[in-house]
Amino acid sequence: MASEENIKETKTCTEQTLEACTTESNNECIIVSSKECFKVPDTGGGDEPENSSDMELGSDSSLQGACGSTDGTPVGSFEEAKELVDFKVIFNKKKHDICFPLDDTVLALKKHFETLIGVPVSMQKVMFKGLCKDEKTLRDVGVTKGAKVMVVGSTLSDVIAVNTPTEQDIKEEKAAAATKEAFCKQKLHKKVLDKGIPEDVQPGIKNAKDALPPYPLSGMVNKSGGKVRLTFKLEVDQVWIGTKERTDKIPMNSIKTIVSEPIEGHEEYHIMGIQLGTTEASRYWLYWVPAQYVDAIKDAVLGKWQYF
Repeated sequence: MASEENIKETKTCTEQTLEACTTESNNECIIVSSKECFKVPDTGGGDEPENSSDMELGSDSSLQGACGSTDGTPVGSFEEAKELVDFKVIFNKKKHDICFPLDDTVLALKKHFETLIGVPVSMQKVMFKGLCKDEKTLRDVGVTKGAKVMVVGSTLSDVIAVNTPTEQDIKEEKAAAATKEAFCKQKLHKKVLDKGIPEDVQPGIKNAKDALPPYPLSGMVNKSGGKVRLTFKLEVDQVWIGTKERTDKIPMNSIKTIVSEPIEGHEEYHIMGIQLGTTEASRYWLYWVPAQYVDAIKDAVLGKWQYF
C-alpha cells in the first residue's frame, strides 16, 4: 500500500495532468494524458522534489521548458538559415572574398560592396555572364561557389580626380576670380576654347530657355578636350557624365552648385562648372553647353531656388 507521502504525491500528480493517476503495487505513478505519458518513479516520499520529476512529457510546462513557449516556438529562435555561397569579387584588379546569401538580390550585394570598396550603389555595375540586374538574385544569375564576379564603378573622388586642375590651374583661377575676370578670358578655359567649336556640338540659341530634351546632351568637351555627353536620369535622381572611356553616374544631391557664363563671341554657348565636392577645385568643367538648356540643367540638378 502506498504511504501517505505517496498518496499525497499521487494526488498532486492528478492535479497536474489531464487524466487521473493510479497507484500500483510497485509504488509507481502512471501519468496518462492526451499527448504522451511515462512513468515517474516514487522516490519513497520526502519533501525534496529536486531529484524527481512529476512533469508530464508533452505537457504545457514541459514544452515551455524545452522550447520556450506553450505554442512550441523556441526561445531565441532564428529564421531558417539562409543558403550561403562563397565567391570572389574583382574590383580595380583587387580580389575580395565574399560569403553572401544565394537568394539575396544583386541590389543587396551592391549595398554590401559599398561598405567594402567605397563606391556608391548608384555608381556600381555588377558583371557576371553579362550585366546583372538589381532585382535578380545571385541564384538567378548563376553565381556558384568559387565564381568570379566583376564590379565596375567610380567613387566621387575618382570622378573629381579625372577633372582636377593642376596646381598652376588653381593659381590662375584664383587670380582670375580676384580680378572678376570672365571664365572665357581665364587661361584655364581659354586654352580649351581656342580649339574652336566642336563639329558635332548641338545648336545653341541665345536668350532662350528650353526644357531638357528627351535625349542626352552631347557635343560638349571637358577641360582635357575630350567629348562629353550629359544624360539626366530624373527617375533615379542622377546625372550621367559620359566620355569615351567611362560613364559616371552622379547622384544629384551630391552636386554642391553649378556655375556658368556665356562664351564671349559665342553667347549661344556657355562654360559650365559642376561642383562635385566642397571646394571650387572639384568643379567638373564643360564647354560649349547650349545656352537654351543652362537654366533647365540647374533646375533639374539643384532646384529652382538653390542657385539664385
